[in-house]
Amino acid sequence: MKKILLSLLVAACCLPAFASISQKKANKDTNQFRYEIECAGNAIQGTYLVKVWSYSKKAAVAENQCRKNAVHGVIFKGYGGGQGCVSQRPLANTPGVEAQYEDYFKSFFADGGEFQKYASIMEGTTETVKVGKEYKVGVVVSVRKDDLRKALEAAGIIRGLISGF
Repeated sequence: MKKILLSLLVAACCLPAFASISQKKANKDTNQFRYEIECAGNAIQGTYLVKVWSYSKKAAVAENQCRKNAVHGVIFKGYGGGQGCVSQRPLANTPGVEAQYEDYFKSFFADGGEFQKYASIMEGTTETVKVGKEYKVGVVVSVRKDDLRKALEAAGIIRGLISGF
């Protein structure tokens, strides 16, 4: 009986450690910011409506990272036109800005980070495709680009629109 209790106690102690390792692997996969971003239609003024395709070995992980990838794409990649949309340049169009402000963006894109304030997943828009040994998950996300721009301007990362060229 003591051996069974001891085994259960050891297993209970190790379980959170395994969950932490799994989350670290998921974060490592998504820290590479491997995704595709495209226009998903017209949105209300001050927002972008984008479809983000995220990749991961687990479909749930890819789906959870879509908001983060959508905000990252609006800041650093922009997206092409199509489907009645005009192509959009990235908010931070200065080369090397991500590396220059690495500490800021590390906390900005951390789990539970500030990026969450600027993105909302549109319900019922999730698509999942198995590609080889991983999943490609597409989700339509609404990104509040005007609020995001103001936050990045306030942090000194990008210049304001009225600051000139």
